[in-house]
Amino acid sequence: MFIGHFAPALVAAARPKAAGLGTLFVAAQLVDVGFAALLVPGIEKMRIVPGIAAMNPMDLYHMPYTHSLLGALLWGAIFGALIWFATKRREAAIGAALVVVSHWFVDLPVHIPDLTLAGAPPKLGFGLWDHPAIAMPLEIALIGGALVYYARRTAAPSGNRRLWVLAALLVFAQAVDWFGPKEASYSLAIPATMLGAYALLCVAACWAGWNRRSSFAAA
Repeated sequence: MFIGHFAPALVAAARPKAAGLGTLFVAAQLVDVGFAALLVPGIEKMRIVPGIAAMNPMDLYHMPYTHSLLGALLWGAIFGALIWFATKRREAAIGAALVVVSHWFVDLPVHIPDLTLAGAPPKLGFGLWDHPAIAMPLEIALIGGALVYYARRTAAPSGNRRLWVLAALLVFAQAVDWFGPKEASYSLAIPATMLGAYALLCVAACWAGWNRRSSFAAA
């Protein structure tokens, strides 16, 4: 799961007192940002194992601090607290925290068993990465439905042009993830690429969400 993680961000951002779309895009991938950062010093670990899953050669064998349910809850609590301190808006803080935690639950259907509850076995994952005919339409449906929901629930003087630029960028990023060349072995290029992609998408989301307003607030 890649761009599907942004679906909860788009749904949450449509609420009238939500944090901004760019902030919620950060929330949606915060645990992956943490994972990429922790890969660099070797605190969390992965390796490339061709064939380990049909869609993904990454063996994510040690990520207790980011991809455990307990870890996601802690990341969510910290991020929510930061949003509350920055905005003093309880609804924005709670929504952002929930989007952070959603990452674990969105990963669960597609990952092979590498997720944990608290950093130790049992390892969980329903393995849809081995079933592209299910995983790909599922991801497209998640992000497509969320984009339509967000577009219908928000408005801006410039219309939806910026949002569809963001949608095109998401589609491009997912196509590269699915069909682009894969690294033959682990290197620091992998976390660097992850962080660069997340930064680009979050900046684009901030731009796309600028000056939009929720129709709930107008109603």
